[in-house]
Amino acid sequence: MIEKALLDILVCPKCKTTVKPEGDQLVCQNAACGLCYPIRNGIPIMLIDEARKPGEPPHFDAGGVNHSV
Repeated sequence: MIEKALLDILVCPKCKTTVKPEGDQLVCQNAACGLCYPIRNGIPIMLIDEARKPGEPPHFDAGGVNHSV
């Protein structure tokens, strides 16, 4: 679980809108953006290259590890 103090300062790096936790990801609250940022081992990965668009399949690396959850 991500602490509230951290959630209060985190924003989407693309559009600078707040993010909301949904399962194992943080979701941008801007409907025009809506990028989903994975949380790995309790650490939010706030990199645009690691984010996925809503409805996009999860990201897997060469070893078959799902990096979107």
